Amino acid sequence: MGNAKQIRLSLKHRCIAIHNQYVISLGFCRPITIDRLRETYPLLDMVDHDRRPKVLHLPTMDFPKIEAVILFGEPVRWETNLQLIIDVLLTSGYPGNPYQRTYPHIPVLACNMDLMWAAEAQSPRFGHGTFMVCLENIYKKITGKELKYEALMGKPSEVTYHYAEYLIRTQASAKQWKSPIQTLYAIGDNLMTDIYGANLYNRYLEERISRRSSKAHVQAKALGGTRSATISQEEELENSWENELASATATKCTSVLVCTGVYNPHTEVPSDT
Repeated sequence: MGNAKQIRLSLKHRCIAIHNQYVISLGFCRPITIDRLRETYPLLDMVDHDRRPKVLHLPTMDFPKIEAVILFGEPVRWETNLQLIIDVLLTSGYPGNPYQRTYPHIPVLACNMDLMWAAEAQSPRFGHGTFMVCLENIYKKITGKELKYEALMGKPSEVTYHYAEYLIRTQASAKQWKSPIQTLYAIGDNLMTDIYGANLYNRYLEERISRRSSKAHVQAKALGGTRSATISQEEELENSWENELASATATKCTSVLVCTGVYNPHTEVPSDT
């Protein structure tokens, strides 16, 4: 969460390309939508013949450099979004210019990583994770290099569940509950996001308890000594989360898989879930 906060603050006043079906206001001061990019550079979107410009305009000279790309959710017109995002990445934020293939590319952040989701159809539908797979493979096919994400947010990242626990603690405090909530139940219908993320958070809670127990033992053993304790990366991350959301009180997160979504009980479950 601390790292996510730093990223958010560092991008707040920068020109960023936002890809989503809806304009989302999250405090960014200079967002650029894919639709605005298309309007500014009409020659970049050429798949649909009916949308090709009838009259050619002079190139836009004063359009700001795009300094980051944020992928919020699956778009409409995938071909347009894929093309323009690739254009932004391969021109270092100047999509009207020729490709430069500068690596590493400008920062890319993404959330909502579900590969499939359940709708009214008999079979699952493509989710934003599928769009991300397309983008990653197109980028690699063109450049020979991996698309790198500055941050992946939302399920199944641990920080999402840490934030959910923070909201639960806030509600419990508002209801003046005296006993801390120690067991969380994460109910979901997507194995690779809802359940996988909950299991990751449960592992984090177990490791957190183990680290604190070991740390207390070492400190008790080293009382009176001059040796200073070192802080691991895990402890630094934990401290950054707790500084923003307060320390977790839960000791266990139990995942509950329900069959109302993309999960099929007759398919094989991945071993690392």
